[in-house]
Amino acid sequence: MDDKKQLKRNLLMYPLGTVGRDMVYNLFANFLLTFVLITKSLTAAQLTAITAIMVAARVFDALNDPIMGNIIERTRSKWGKFKPWLLAGILTSSAVVIAAFNNSGINGWPFIVYFGVMYFLYSITFTMSDISYWGMVPALSSDGNTRNMFTSRATLFAGIGGTLASVLIPMLTTGAMAIGGNAVTAYGVVAIVICILSPLFAMFTLFGVRENRSDMSEPAPKISFKMIVKTITQNDQLMWISLIFLIQQIGNGLVVGGIGSIYIYFEFSYSGGLYSLFTMVGMSVTALLMIFYPVISRKFQRKKLMTILQFISIAGYSIMLLAGLFMPKTMILKFYIITIGYMLANFGQYGFYLVMMISIINTVEYNEYKFGNRAEAIISSLRPFLTKLGSAICVALTSATYLIFRVNEITNEISTFESQAAQKIITDVAKGEKIDSLLQTSVQNSQSVGLLLAMTVVPLAFMLVSYFIYKSKYKLDEPEYDRICNELELRRASAK
Repeated sequence: MDDKKQLKRNLLMYPLGTVGRDMVYNLFANFLLTFVLITKSLTAAQLTAITAIMVAARVFDALNDPIMGNIIERTRSKWGKFKPWLLAGILTSSAVVIAAFNNSGINGWPFIVYFGVMYFLYSITFTMSDISYWGMVPALSSDGNTRNMFTSRATLFAGIGGTLASVLIPMLTTGAMAIGGNAVTAYGVVAIVICILSPLFAMFTLFGVRENRSDMSEPAPKISFKMIVKTITQNDQLMWISLIFLIQQIGNGLVVGGIGSIYIYFEFSYSGGLYSLFTMVGMSVTALLMIFYPVISRKFQRKKLMTILQFISIAGYSIMLLAGLFMPKTMILKFYIITIGYMLANFGQYGFYLVMMISIINTVEYNEYKFGNRAEAIISSLRPFLTKLGSAICVALTSATYLIFRVNEITNEISTFESQAAQKIITDVAKGEKIDSLLQTSVQNSQSVGLLLAMTVVPLAFMLVSYFIYKSKYKLDEPEYDRICNELELRRASAK
């Protein structure tokens, strides 16, 4: 791992491996509920059942992450402990996602059952790839700056994959550019293409990366749920950063989890291209932060950086809220101002995400310092564990918003027109005209305002809470982390 040539290779091949994987994740996590809403007619009971399935599956998925981390930790193979699970997870999750978006003949309660089976299968299969991929970071370098580079680059390429999906999926599934002229056909085709790309991108990591396997010669640790719980709960800094990360993730997921797209459709137009523009502008600026984060982190300590990011997000959410409340919906300028506001808000949110990603990983050395073991896979498994737990709560909040403001009453009629277009009962042009007329005459101002509040005030509130807890409770700032690493080096030197 000291080979500079291999390090450069790792810094390229490792992040490339997640581009397709995050396209799959974005499709399933951020568009599945929207896909269901606009292609299936759902009663309130069926929407509630789908919400319960999604929440239960994500909680199950979250609880499964530390267990998967422990299984990876004790894996011993000639390919290492991460790569076998990475390959297995990517192949199986791709198959499940294709099935989840290609089910046009299943409706009503049979669809709810089918949905539940697919969702739980996805939870199991994607966990394999997610834990093994991110668990590899501590095995690539223990140097703080180098680890920042791996984390920021991987997050950047994950963001590229996610942004590509966020921009292309609505454009190709909704409105005039929908593949096949309707959302039913379009989502099925998009799912197949993305799920072919995912394994292809994974080849970069599988064949191009060489991680540190020095611990492979040691006996595999005994699998114990008690050990998992003990590793997590005895590490006070890990516990605090886990709570902080969870709170931030709940708020951060509300816009992209479906509320943002429905708001754009209701307030402006049933146009995938318009929501794609909203997403593209909103997320593009975060790439700059991800690219330059290693440089920024050398100039600003994390707590000071978070303060700056917090003020940027406050400005962004305020712009979105004020424009949404006081500008007439007939003004296209309103859309652009809200989009700029989202760009600023998202810049701050993604900055928080980067800081907390590194803050979680840095508890590996803290664990070694306090208890004599690194527990890399278990600690790394907490990041996806918390993301999924946060997304479960986010789904519950999103669905509650839909039910409170009767969004499903509108989307049920949209799904009827989409299904008629898929069956060639009406033309694509007629479908678009009917949906546009529906949105202009049936969407109430209270519905649009409710969605706006859910995508501005609520995320900002969660972000503020996470910020104040981080400032007061997380102690592993740069000087303390460096002190711990130096102490560990002295211990290793004296043990030789």
